[in-house]
Amino acid sequence: MRNFTFFERVSRAFRDHGSNFKLLLLCTTVSGGGVLAYAEAVGASEAAVPEKKKVVVLGTGWAGTSFLKNLNNPRYEVHVVSPRNYFAFTPLLPSVTCGTVEARSIVEPVRNIFRKKMVDVQFSEAECLKIDAANRKVYCRSNISNNEKEEFVVDYDYLIIAVGANVNTFNTPGVTENCHFLKEVEDAQKIRRTVIDCFERASLPSVSEEEKKRILHFAIVGGGPTGVEFAASLHDFVTEDLVKLYPGIKDLVKITLLEAGDHILSMFDKRITTFAEDKFRRDGIDVKTGSMVVKVSDKEISTKEMKNGGEITTIPYGMAVWSTGIGTRPFIKDFMSQIGQTNRRAIATDEWLRVESTSNVYALGDCATINQRKVMEDIAAIFKKADKDNSGTLTVKEFQEVLDDICERYPQVGLYLKSNHMHDLADLLKESKGDVEKESIELNIEELKTALSKVDSQMKFLPATAQVASQQGTYLAQCFNRMEECEKNPEGPIRFRGEGRHRFKPFRYKHLGQFAPLGGEQTAAQLPGDWVSIGHSSQWLWYSVYAR
Repeated sequence: MRNFTFFERVSRAFRDHGSNFKLLLLCTTVSGGGVLAYAEAVGASEAAVPEKKKVVVLGTGWAGTSFLKNLNNPRYEVHVVSPRNYFAFTPLLPSVTCGTVEARSIVEPVRNIFRKKMVDVQFSEAECLKIDAANRKVYCRSNISNNEKEEFVVDYDYLIIAVGANVNTFNTPGVTENCHFLKEVEDAQKIRRTVIDCFERASLPSVSEEEKKRILHFAIVGGGPTGVEFAASLHDFVTEDLVKLYPGIKDLVKITLLEAGDHILSMFDKRITTFAEDKFRRDGIDVKTGSMVVKVSDKEISTKEMKNGGEITTIPYGMAVWSTGIGTRPFIKDFMSQIGQTNRRAIATDEWLRVESTSNVYALGDCATINQRKVMEDIAAIFKKADKDNSGTLTVKEFQEVLDDICERYPQVGLYLKSNHMHDLADLLKESKGDVEKESIELNIEELKTALSKVDSQMKFLPATAQVASQQGTYLAQCFNRMEECEKNPEGPIRFRGEGRHRFKPFRYKHLGQFAPLGGEQTAAQLPGDWVSIGHSSQWLWYSVYAR
C-alpha cells in the first residue's frame, strides 16, 4: 500500500470535503523554513445560512421611519413601499406655509436613513393598492410620473402598516374641491403660493373693494393644534412681511378660525385654551366657536351656528384651509373588511400593535388604534390564575403576587390604583367592605368583580399624534430586534387566558408634553405633571425640541 505524505493527505481531504473545512496555513522561512496546517470540520447546520424573514413596511411617516431607524436585526430583509421617498417633520408644516421654515429643512430622504444600517433594506416609491392578507401579498403601483405606472406585487412574512390617514371631510359638500389641506409638504407649498396669489389678485386695479375683501379673507376650519398654529403663522406672515409689500390693501386682510366645538385647543389645559382665544382676539383673528361647516362653494362657506339654534350663515372667503379630523384610506378599508373589522375608523390592534385576527400583520400610527382589553372581560381568568390553591377565594398575598402582571397587562388597573391612592387589595375593598384587616381578607369572584368594577373607566384611546406614532415605531422595532430571544425567554406578563407568558411587554405610551405656537414669539406648552407654560418663556422649549 502506498504511504501518503502529509501534504497529499491534507490535499485529498480538502478535495473531497472542501466545503466542510476551515483552513489555517502558516508558512515561515525562519531557520530553514517550516509549515503549519490546521483544519477544522464545520457541521452542516453551522454552514447553513438561515433564511431571512421578509418584512414589508408601508409608509415613511413618523411610525414607519421610527421603525426603520431602530431596526437592527440583520435576520430580516426589509422592503419599504411609500409614495414619498422622504420623511417629513410634520409639526413644522404650518411654518412652511408662510416661509418661516423652508420645505427642504423639514425633509430627510429615506435612503439616507437606512443607508448605513446593517439590515438589508430595499425601497420602492409606490402606493399600496391592496393588501391580500390570506396570501401574504401587497399589490402596489409606481408613484413615478410617466405614461404607464408600473404595478407590482410584494410578498411578506411580516407586514407593517404605517400609512397614516387621509383628511376627514365628514362628507361635507365642496370641501375636497375648494379647500386646501395641510398634511404633506406639497400641501404647505401650495398654500404658500395661494396666499401670495390672493394678495396679487387683490392688488389688481380692476378688482372692486368688496371683491378685495373677499379675496383677502382667509378661513381656517378646525381649532386643533394644526389650525391654530397655521392661523398664528399666517397672521405673523401678513403683519410682519406682506403689509410691507402690499401697503395699499393691508387693512382689508381678515383671518377667521372656525371651530365646531365650544373652544379651540380643547385637548389642552383650560388655561391654555383661554389664553389662546384671548390672544387671537387681541391680534384681530376672528375665532368663531360653535360654527359647524355644512357646505363649501368656490366663494362662500356655509356654517351652522350651534349657539344660535342652528342658524345657517354664509361667509365669503378667498382661501380656505381644512384641518379637522382624520379619515381612513380606501385600501385600508378593504383590508379591514377582509379581516372582519368593518365599520371602524381605524385598524384595531392588540396591546402589542398586532392587528386583531392576524398573526403577522402590525399596524401603527394614525391608521390604527389599540383595542385595550377590559379587566371585566377576563375577570374569571384572572381569578383562576391568582387562586393558586384552588380554594375558591383570594387572599391578599395571592392577589399581590399577580398584581404587577395585572397592572402590566391591564394598565387601567394601575391608573385606577394610582388616581385613588391605593396600593393593594385591602385598599380596593375599602369602598365595599370598609376598613378590614389584611390578614383576614378572603374574597370570592363576585367580590373581586365588585372591587374592580370601576377600573375600566380609566381606559383611554391614544391621540393621533406624531409623538404616539414615533414611540410605537421604536417599540415595534425593539420587539423585532429581540424576536428570537424572547421566543425562548418571554419577558411579558402572565397569559391570564392561557399558559406561560407573553413574549414582550405591551406597548405603553409615555406622554412627553404638547406645544402650540400662538404667533408673536409666544407658545403654549403643557408638560407632564400638570406643568403649563404660556407666553414668551415657553418659546425656547419649542425651539429646543424641534431644532434637533
